[in-house]
Amino acid sequence: MKYDILTALSVSGLHGSSVQQTSMARLCALITARYDWKRDHFCVGQPEMARMWNVTERTVKREIKRWMNDRLLICVRKGVRGRVGAYRLNILKVFDMSRELWAAVGSDYAQRMAAIYPVTPTSVVKVDFTKGPQNVEPVGPMADGSSWTVVSERLRSLFPDEHRNWFAPLRFVSDEDGQYTLAARSGFVVRYLETHFSEALAEAVKTEVGFGRKIVIIANG
Repeated sequence: MKYDILTALSVSGLHGSSVQQTSMARLCALITARYDWKRDHFCVGQPEMARMWNVTERTVKREIKRWMNDRLLICVRKGVRGRVGAYRLNILKVFDMSRELWAAVGSDYAQRMAAIYPVTPTSVVKVDFTKGPQNVEPVGPMADGSSWTVVSERLRSLFPDEHRNWFAPLRFVSDEDGQYTLAARSGFVVRYLETHFSEALAEAVKTEVGFGRKIVIIANG
């Protein structure tokens, strides 16, 4: 998947303006050299990026700002008081910006990307929230999943457009020892929910189930 993501970025740049070509070349070099895929972010100082790209730090700041505005990067930790900032690549944005160009790379690439693209009508499944996910046994006082049905309905009312793709496919696992556990279909979905909807999930569970619970999402694809 790493190479597929780099390909998507490269091709998006090559099909864009000269500014976009240069910008994507810089991003690809940065990701190839310094992206920590295990932690899902990169943490590189602006002087180091400037040396890598053979540009000034002003250019580095401009590129980072462009990527942030385009939602290509998500700030994980701000760089303050001499501390280097950390940024996560927004994989969903990479899929969206490159989708129309997949066929230009090849039919096998297009099929592979379509298979892992997380937001498509075919990826939406009907979920019986009264049952736990495959290979995960629900335990605890709320093991029937009824609490998640209510939480999911609250999220649907708040985020009707996002609910079908991100919240509906989640499966209830357990509610015990102060930990409210849900299962997602892939690690990518887990990271996306943690990045974009952790507060919304926590608020919904707190409102419908009760206080004092830590939200945990596990990958169970």
